[in-house]
Amino acid sequence: MDRAHHGDQEILEERERNALHDDEFDADTILLISVEEMVATFLLVVGQNSRYCYTKDTFNRSTFATSVNFHKVLRALNQIAPSLMAKPEIAVPRKIRKSTRFYPYFKDCVGAIDGTHILAVVSQKKKRSAHNSKVLNDALTRNSNRLLVPEGKFYVVGCGFPNRRNFLAPYRGVRYHLQEYSGQNSQPTNAKELFNHRHASLRNMVEIIFRIFKSRFLIFKSAPPFPYKTQTEIVLACVGLHNFLQKFCRTDNFLKKTKV
Repeated sequence: MDRAHHGDQEILEERERNALHDDEFDADTILLISVEEMVATFLLVVGQNSRYCYTKDTFNRSTFATSVNFHKVLRALNQIAPSLMAKPEIAVPRKIRKSTRFYPYFKDCVGAIDGTHILAVVSQKKKRSAHNSKVLNDALTRNSNRLLVPEGKFYVVGCGFPNRRNFLAPYRGVRYHLQEYSGQNSQPTNAKELFNHRHASLRNMVEIIFRIFKSRFLIFKSAPPFPYKTQTEIVLACVGLHNFLQKFCRTDNFLKKTKV
């Protein structure tokens, strides 16, 4: 996640505390709210990027009730989201296996890591530069939810990452991004350019996925107006929800309708 491009974390935390002390709070009303309404409240916030002030009027609820409903669904989704995450497969991915451009050169590639970020707001005390390599090191060494790479496999990474074991970066000093291979100079002219072009084609899938993800959950078009911990929980919840729809909802044709 990137650091804040605008706003201040302390203001967001104060706003959240105020919502939890709303004078309109009615415990009996909270108890009578249905699960369907709670889910609808959550979807309105993350799917349409609606603020509490609009969402509460939609369901004729107080700010407190709206906040409680949102966080109940958020907690529930965070509990089930890990079970919906796709783990790297040991078998060669079909996209690679069926392509002479990628097979056998990238047969051990299980995924791609890109510098694409979801914007986030952090406190003034915690604002600091987070380079790609620092983020990757944190993912590999953290105590919980550590990134594990299957034995003998690797990820392709963007040019902002160093070339290291299990993480294959492109050649430096050689044109890399796909837009650099457009127009009259569309074809690679040497072995390094050919490698970089095919490497970029695989890695570009990450950018496409993020564009689809942000199109489905409009709350990520900008930094979500929540405390940082809540922001991270929203990302996990929405990823789980997206995977659930892809796996179990046969009528979900969002990917087909989305232009990428």
